[in-house]
Amino acid sequence: MIGQNRWLGLTWPALSEVVAFLFTPSRQTLFLRALTASVGSLAIGYCLGLVTGIAAAMFAHTVSAMRSGLDTMSAFIHAIPSIALAPLFIVFLGRENTPAALAALSTFFVMYVTTTSSFASSRPEWNDLMLVLGASRFDRLRMLDIPAAIPIIVGGMRLAAPSSLIGVIIGEWFGASRGVGVLIINAMQNFQIPLLWSAVVLSVIISLSLFALFGMLQKYAERRFR
Repeated sequence: MIGQNRWLGLTWPALSEVVAFLFTPSRQTLFLRALTASVGSLAIGYCLGLVTGIAAAMFAHTVSAMRSGLDTMSAFIHAIPSIALAPLFIVFLGRENTPAALAALSTFFVMYVTTTSSFASSRPEWNDLMLVLGASRFDRLRMLDIPAAIPIIVGGMRLAAPSSLIGVIIGEWFGASRGVGVLIINAMQNFQIPLLWSAVVLSVIISLSLFALFGMLQKYAERRFR
């Protein structure tokens, strides 16, 4: 209604106009190339952040002396805005790798915090039993802490997906050759309102799809490990 009645002017078009623009056959190649580039960077960055975040949390849990330092480091890095880190990544990693790097950074923090918190979800009596049986800290991590933490870790994966996509889009603003973020920034600069909102809708579709996918995985993990 807002777009159809032009209550906010030309900057808020009707949803029907945006959908028609997005699915125009002559523009499918443009959107497909952008989608492929963004999803590729998202996959690389997300997987890298996922692995490093979980690995760092496991290390902090196993070597308790490192917990405080890793907590401080992750919080300090996360406190720096991604838009401020992007120029540094461009210098050291190049423009094409910056979207994946920012996605990895966003995913790392979410997964580190989620995983370190999830290790406290195992029942105290089980920990006591493992101690009585003489299990080492590594054995308790492998046989007790990780299985008990899996549902919470998968929940963190669900939350990290939209955050990772935001990192990709911000990284693409700094000179990537293609991607959804490139479409957004070009449309803003040239006042191409239908293109702008079509790119936004495309990013929302990606984010909601990933959120729903990991939501189903989380429900399975909760049934399997609880």
